Amino acid sequence: MSQTRFAESHEWVRLDGETAVVGISDHAQNALGDVVFVDLPEVGREVEAGESVAVVESVKAASDIYAPIAGTIAAVNAALVDNPGQVNSDPMGEGWFFTITPRDAGDIGKLMDADAYARHAEAGH
Repeated sequence: MSQTRFAESHEWVRLDGETAVVGISDHAQNALGDVVFVDLPEVGREVEAGESVAVVESVKAASDIYAPIAGTIAAVNAALVDNPGQVNSDPMGEGWFFTITPRDAGDIGKLMDADAYARHAEAGH
């Protein structure tokens, strides 16, 4: 499996073949608290990096989920509709939000690696 990269807005992305899997970091789910609802993007939607593409609602707040890279939404994790708590219990695995076919897979390499992201999160961003 490819290395996981992180956006400043706390999404993670991992290339898996021709598509990239996207979710939110453990830090982000922890900050949100218990997730109670997820609004997923439409498959086939063209998105730009940084564009709001999904919404996650927790007991504390509703937050936008942003596309970490530009591309086309290839699939969504429909299991989150019935079990949004997967975002909390397994944010880096079964709690993924969507897959995206990157416009340029090289964009993933421009995102933060795990160490840089840890420093970013610890700094309170």
